Amino acid sequence: MSAQTVTTELSPEDFRATAAAIEAQVGQVIVGQHEVVRLVLMCVIAGGHALLEGVPGLGKTMLIRTLADVLELRFSRIQFTPDLMPADITGTDILEEADSGHKERLFQPGPVFANLVLADEINRATPKTQSALLEAMQERSVTVANRTYHLDPPFFVLATQNPLEMEGTYPLPEAQLDRFMFKVDVGFPSSEELVEILARTTGADVARAGIAATGEAIIAMGDLARRVPVPSHVGEYVARLVVATHPESDQAPEMVQRYVRYGSSPRGAQALILGAKTNALLDGRYNVAFDDVKAVAPAALRHRLILNFEAQAEAVRPDAIIAALLDEVPAR
Repeated sequence: MSAQTVTTELSPEDFRATAAAIEAQVGQVIVGQHEVVRLVLMCVIAGGHALLEGVPGLGKTMLIRTLADVLELRFSRIQFTPDLMPADITGTDILEEADSGHKERLFQPGPVFANLVLADEINRATPKTQSALLEAMQERSVTVANRTYHLDPPFFVLATQNPLEMEGTYPLPEAQLDRFMFKVDVGFPSSEELVEILARTTGADVARAGIAATGEAIIAMGDLARRVPVPSHVGEYVARLVVATHPESDQAPEMVQRYVRYGSSPRGAQALILGAKTNALLDGRYNVAFDDVKAVAPAALRHRLILNFEAQAEAVRPDAIIAALLDEVPAR
């Protein structure tokens, strides 16, 4: 499958207007969850993948499907189950009889061949099946029977998982968690938002979102975001933050030394920079500040901190450690 990238010149003003239109259309269906929508949109613009975690019924799947509609992207949903096989994701070779009467081997693409792939309840599949997404997420390609097939841009994996369900689930391997640019926690709605949800979902009218952008526009937005300059002192701050997540580092705060087993990989630093660049543009600025880094730090780092047994025993959450990092690691 051929991959063609269409780029369009985009100004920072156009960037912000398009992003606002996307969020407005998503808001026609999704009540509240403004931070969740913003973080997922930032991942999509930056060309990254997002893992959404929350209890059932919070609209995680609906949000992702709505985003695909608003961006007019080719959408596919993979429902992860314990008996799902890697070929059910990537596709497989089949034998088909040609006009000449001979059988030919043809590749039947799997659901990963889309622009936006929803990996629903990703932690319900076995590690072998989960790993089938690794090449697609990192290389934007799929290898089947020694043949490599490229995925058409834009390509995003937005995955969901339930933090409460333990039976029949398989924790995501650290290598796969690291492929997600952000891990987004989806919280329970307020009472006012719940009233609005009931009004929208229990009546005769069905809320629908309109198209606000295209895949080509998202690619152009991502190109612009990558061109946003990062001052050297901000880049150095990001480096200090990531180094300080490692307990053996001299720069690690006491909370990291006590509760963290392994810190963030360099991908965490990349996620911080790309997220900060996108956040700056969404805020109407063409320069990255310390506050942009701090705004995306929880989503970029919470799944990259491997906590030790003491942290689990004391119910210490990664977000508390990240808050300590932001408080104690000097900006300059």
